[in-house]
Amino acid sequence: MAEARTQGAWYRRWRLVAVDGTVFDVPDTAANARFFGRPGTSRGQGRSAYPQARVAALVECGTHAVFAAEVGPLKVHEAHLAQGLLPALTEGMLVLADRGFCGVDLWRAAKAGGADLLWRVRSVVVLPVLETLADGSYLSEIVAARDHHRRADPERVRVIEYTLGPRGGDGTVYRLITTLLDAQQAPAQELAALYAQRWEIENTLDEIRNHQGVPGMVLRSRHPSGVEQEIFAFLLVHHALRDLMHQAALHAGHDPDRISFTRTLRIVRRHVTGQAALSPLAAGPVHRPESA
Repeated sequence: MAEARTQGAWYRRWRLVAVDGTVFDVPDTAANARFFGRPGTSRGQGRSAYPQARVAALVECGTHAVFAAEVGPLKVHEAHLAQGLLPALTEGMLVLADRGFCGVDLWRAAKAGGADLLWRVRSVVVLPVLETLADGSYLSEIVAARDHHRRADPERVRVIEYTLGPRGGDGTVYRLITTLLDAQQAPAQELAALYAQRWEIENTLDEIRNHQGVPGMVLRSRHPSGVEQEIFAFLLVHHALRDLMHQAALHAGHDPDRISFTRTLRIVRRHVTGQAALSPLAAGPVHRPESA
């Protein structure tokens, strides 16, 4: 959705996008429970009251536009669902992802279309220092878990390590790996600051689940095919709202983040309700082309 003049959507020449997942509660029907499954719980009967559908999505960070999504059963990990999103990744994108997505196979598949990657890795991942760069980052390599001991078929990456927390105190250590191997092209300090943009997808999913919907919302569809349609309906409406907000931001010369999603939602809801109350006859005749 972002144009070259869209504020907050770019890092240098790259369009910022993020991948993440969420779940939706769905009605407790036999069909939904059988297809989607339900999470366990430590209380009661040891299972959740509602089955859950899992969703993985790609979001443009600067506009919060969801431009690809996959829906599946709860037992399917979001990293596996993300495989279906990869055709939407193209050259000129910089993809941000959290620790749950990091794996050599997914990494290679994600960059195959020309996109660059900036992903956080778990603390247990072994990242040998092959060459230290001037900005404090270093070149390393990752391997598949199955090749961990032999270090077979490695993938070259650049590592950025930093700590978030009070100065001089204990903080959270972040380790990022990226396909951007040139420290002059993308300095480590800039990439460390940039990774905070990944939270834009968290905000996007919150907009869809808790504002378009309501906290604790349960979808209405009693069959899996209907659940999928309902989820994509939510995503399409959100995309339309975000497109409206983006156009308003461009017109005013603002960052789209400066426009309130909840206020936009309320305005559109009032507008749609007003249109629905208008009699078609009051709007005048409908003119159809001769070919209709």
